[in-house]
Amino acid sequence: MSIETLDRPAPPIRAVPMRELAARFLSRWGLVVGFVVLWQVVSRAGWVSPAVFPPLDKIAAALWQGIANGALLDDIAISLSRAGTAFLAAVALGIPLGLAMGQLPAVERALDPLLQFFRQTSALALYPVFILLLGLGEASKVFVIFWATLFPILLATIGGVKEVDRKLIEMARSYGANHLQVFRRVILPASVPAIFVGLRLSATTALLLLIAAEMIGANKGVGFQVMNAQYNFQIPLMFAAIFLLAFLGLAANGVLVVLQRRLCRWSASDR
Repeated sequence: MSIETLDRPAPPIRAVPMRELAARFLSRWGLVVGFVVLWQVVSRAGWVSPAVFPPLDKIAAALWQGIANGALLDDIAISLSRAGTAFLAAVALGIPLGLAMGQLPAVERALDPLLQFFRQTSALALYPVFILLLGLGEASKVFVIFWATLFPILLATIGGVKEVDRKLIEMARSYGANHLQVFRRVILPASVPAIFVGLRLSATTALLLLIAAEMIGANKGVGFQVMNAQYNFQIPLMFAAIFLLAFLGLAANGVLVVLQRRLCRWSASDR
């Protein structure tokens, strides 16, 4: 590198105009902002019954009051414990089983008919069976969430293994890699993006089943608060609990997206 190159000033950083920033913001969040404004105006103006669709400021006040007095915090902790336990159990079983089924045709042939049958059976339809077997306690609620979250992870993992480029595997074997090395260096890294797709789908499914599980035979949890507020006609609190579940889902998805970007920096889709 020459002295002239070292003395050359760095190119100035281009300032982004406010109009461009506003255009970027509106292109992504414009519909959300419009929806929020429309809800507030329609409810405040009385175009719809405020008793059915309360203004967003009342919903926000109910949410803040529930968090401030600690009532919703207990429900959040209980709901996250249920959904988190089921999700981790599904991950612990679904990923290893999916890796085995994706690599070993004999294992897939043996298990696929049974898994396809169970996958087509709704977890909510089986919930009464789980209650009969496990009772109305935590076990039945966790198991129904586990049942629903297992299959997205399992199928995504199997698909990820099968979509690995065969040429990469053949190249690794031509360089003398054994089966374990091919799995660790080729198959597993190439399957990670598909596995994360399954994880994100399962995280969403876990929260959806959590609501249904907590609406039946529960006395704590965010899903219970939705039903309890509706029974007591505390509509702002009901919507606050619904929005809280949505925020929890967005947070879980955001965590998985960040983790995927860190683990899959080589992936062209992330770039």
